Amino acid sequence: MAYGAGVDVGSTQTKAVLIDESERIVGRALTDTGANVIAAAQQAFATALADAGVREEEVEYVIGTGYGRYKVTFGNTQVTEISCHGRGAVHMFPGTRTVLDMGGQDTKAIRVGPHGEIGDFSMNDKCAAGTGRFLGAASTALEIPLAELGPTALRAERAVKISTTCTVFAESEILSWLGKGRKVEDILLGVHQSIASRSIGLLRRVGIEPEVTFTGGVAKNAGMIQTLEAGLGVPLNVSPDAHYMGALGAALFALDQIRASRAPARVGAAS
Repeated sequence: MAYGAGVDVGSTQTKAVLIDESERIVGRALTDTGANVIAAAQQAFATALADAGVREEEVEYVIGTGYGRYKVTFGNTQVTEISCHGRGAVHMFPGTRTVLDMGGQDTKAIRVGPHGEIGDFSMNDKCAAGTGRFLGAASTALEIPLAELGPTALRAERAVKISTTCTVFAESEILSWLGKGRKVEDILLGVHQSIASRSIGLLRRVGIEPEVTFTGGVAKNAGMIQTLEAGLGVPLNVSPDAHYMGALGAALFALDQIRASRAPARVGAAS
């Protein structure tokens, strides 16, 4: 049995996935990226190996992806996160034709074909207002753990309108609403709606075709899922492994390389 691996080095967290020859996930790992990107990639890979109970020499091919993909120094090659998220999403949900990947620093809308091939994509600009970082600003301002933001927002009765388009000023606007006596739940729903609105704008640029699959760390936020579904008017595919989708796609590309290396050489016609 041979294994392929994908290591997705994101701005906030680094993910690693190992798959076997039947394309089944056998090991996964998640760690904070931190300042030492090379060490984060190595740690994630080692943890995924331990999770799978697999020796490093059994992994025939490793692909790095994400913003720090060139820091996966033990990898064989690199593939962009756009391609990896598209491939991973279609693997998990074969009907996927549109992917929304929301990470810590950027959000990507991707249109894909039946095999995960990329038709078009769009990313947010330099501002992080439509990303997980905006949620991080709300978490800090309201002193609420990130994991509790979504459930709290779902208890809202009337969302406030978040007008800022800059994460830097998000905390001050949130605190201003608190000072006006607005409920925390209503403020948080406003934050979720602001992020959802920007994300839907990106999706419209590439064309929204069902099925829509939501990937990235923010896909763990139930409030964001519900807010996006309300804005889009369609249900979202969300896998328990949404956070690992880029690493999964990279591992699938690694398996492609393993299979190609085993293909018999084509013999020319006899003269």
